[in-house]
Amino acid sequence: MTSPASPAYRRLSVDERRQQLLDAAQTLFAHRAPEDVSLDDVAEAAGVSRPLVYRYFQGGKQQLYEAALRSSADALVDCLTEPPAGPPTERLARVLDRYLAFVSDHGAGFAALLRGGSVAETSRTDAIVDEVRRAAAGQILFHLGVERPGPRFGMMVRTWIAAVEAASLIWLDEGEQPPAAELRDWLVDHLVALLAATAAHDAETAAAVAKLLARERAAGPVGRLARNVVPLVNQAAHLL
Repeated sequence: MTSPASPAYRRLSVDERRQQLLDAAQTLFAHRAPEDVSLDDVAEAAGVSRPLVYRYFQGGKQQLYEAALRSSADALVDCLTEPPAGPPTERLARVLDRYLAFVSDHGAGFAALLRGGSVAETSRTDAIVDEVRRAAAGQILFHLGVERPGPRFGMMVRTWIAAVEAASLIWLDEGEQPPAAELRDWLVDHLVALLAATAAHDAETAAAVAKLLARERAAGPVGRLARNVVPLVNQAAHLL
C-alpha cells in the first residue's frame, strides 16, 4: 500500500528565515515582557532549533529583541502617518484609532517598553523609542502647520505625547476601559485644551490655534469640546 505523499519541503532563503524568526519573536514580545521570553520560546514558536536562532541572531535574545523592537517601531511610525486632508483634529482622531489598536495588539510588550526597567532595555532600545516620539511630534507639528516650534509650543506637544503614553498604560491596566473610541475623543480634547491654554501665553501657539479653527468643522471635535466647555467657563465667570 502506497503511503500518501508528504508535502514538498521548501527551503527558506536567508531573508525569509530571518523574517520568520523575527515574526515569531514579535508575537512573543507583544504579549510578554522581554525578560519572560527565551530563545527556546522563539525557536519553539518558529518551529526551528535553538542553534538556528543563534545562527541568524548571534547576539542572542538582546539582538533579537532590538530587531523586533525596530520592526514594531517602524510599524508604529506608519500608524502615525496621516495624509493632510480634512480638519486637523479629525486626522488626529484617525491616527489615535490606529495607535490604540497597536497598543491593544502589543499590550504586554508595549507596557514593558514604556515603563522601562526591563533587563533588555539599553541605550539602543531607548533611542528607538525616542525616534517614535520624535516622529509623533513631527506629525503633530506638520498637521498644525508649524515647522520650527518655539519653546512653549514644543513643550506643549511633548507634554501631550507623554500624556498619551501614560493614558495608554493606564488603559491597558484597566482592561482597555473606557472603550477605545471614548479614550480617543478624550485625547483629542486634551490636545485642544492644551493648545488653548498655551495660546493664552504664547503668540506662536495663538497663531497656530487660529489656523486650526479656520480648518475645523462645527460638528467636529473642536466644536463638540466648545459646546461642552463654554457653559462651564461662563459659570466660572459669574464667580469672578
